[in-house]
Amino acid sequence: MDRVSLIVACFGTSLLVVCGAAASAEPPTARDADWVDALRRSAEALHWSDELIRHDWRLQRRPGTTDCRILDPQERVIHTGSAAECSAAFAEMEASGRIEPVRGPTVIVLHGLGEGRDSMKPLVTHLRTAMHSTVLAFGYASTKAAIADHGRALAAVVAGLPAAERISFVGHSLGNLVVRSWMAQAREPDLERVERVVMLGPPNHGSDLAKMASNVWLLAALSDGAARDLVIDWPKVAPQLAVPCCPFGIVAGGKGDGAGFSMLLEGDDDAVVRVAETRLEGADDFLLVPVHHAAMMKHPTVQEAVASFLTTGRFPATTPQAAP
Repeated sequence: MDRVSLIVACFGTSLLVVCGAAASAEPPTARDADWVDALRRSAEALHWSDELIRHDWRLQRRPGTTDCRILDPQERVIHTGSAAECSAAFAEMEASGRIEPVRGPTVIVLHGLGEGRDSMKPLVTHLRTAMHSTVLAFGYASTKAAIADHGRALAAVVAGLPAAERISFVGHSLGNLVVRSWMAQAREPDLERVERVVMLGPPNHGSDLAKMASNVWLLAALSDGAARDLVIDWPKVAPQLAVPCCPFGIVAGGKGDGAGFSMLLEGDDDAVVRVAETRLEGADDFLLVPVHHAAMMKHPTVQEAVASFLTTGRFPATTPQAAP
């Protein structure tokens, strides 16, 4: 793995190379326009964090600013302004019945570093079909603010769901640290509503890949937001993360052969996080699946395991499947 691969592995970013467009005289097709629009939305998602979520409606803030916006279920920006202006507009749409409230059992799904809510769509879709719960996707600008800041954004989302009497969380990678940060600063009434947590590939003890990046001057200098927390400031961040105060299960990716998918990492791993790094004392169940870190949310065994733990508090007995 070269340094470019290391950057991708550590920071979860996707590198896109577009070539040949200038040489084509063909006008853009509707499909091209859809692709460009989807790409634009994915890039924008990295700059905004959710603060209110109602099903697929959301009020977002740009971290470190007072700039807010409201997105409808089609990801269209329908209102922009200050926090007060957007909150008032959101409340008006709720009062009119345009935005329905969230009631009953609720599951909040969190993506990882350098990703957006779209990365969790396969899992969200599965859970919405398999469970009798409202499933919400929480998006946060992972590289634009620290883990503690994302924890505070999650606190706003949870506080804004007063009719959700039972709340569970499913995090991928960094998303689990955001949940643990929220739990360390949460109000007791909100903590009492938490039912279960499922962790997918969590770097609960930091990341050896991040430590490698910290020894590369350019990578260390470029790290920002939550990436900096992992690469530079992990010794300060780790003590600020709570162990879940509810039943929680961990799904780790690995080959089960003691070697794993990456030649850079010692022991078993999912190509990004070592199996040993995922473990956390107090876990109620643990499952090893032969899957790469970035593909966990798409893997059928992982999807079924998440639904099982959220429903019963245990992972099912599974037959290992080949890694995609």
